[in-house]
Amino acid sequence: MRVGTARWGSLAARHVPKGAWEMQAKKSETNSPTTATVGQVQFMTVAEVAKLMRVSKMTVYRLVHSGELPAVRVGKSFRVPEKAAHEYLRNAYFDAG
Repeated sequence: MRVGTARWGSLAARHVPKGAWEMQAKKSETNSPTTATVGQVQFMTVAEVAKLMRVSKMTVYRLVHSGELPAVRVGKSFRVPEKAAHEYLRNAYFDAG
């Protein structure tokens, strides 16, 4: 590793689909009240997502690293879009009986 390079510097690109911010901005141009621009996206910390899902922080980190839960890297920490956390829970639900 070269001096001055971050070990995890390229992780953010893996966790946010390529062009996701541009797609979101294009959606907002439709003037629909249900779409949000990048500035309006609400982010949650890993701890907040873990509390919402009632799982450990390590479980959330595993979901982020596997790509199942989209996240943005901010410095040394991850932020998960609030909609992504709720969408993950909505898609994970199944009827047990």
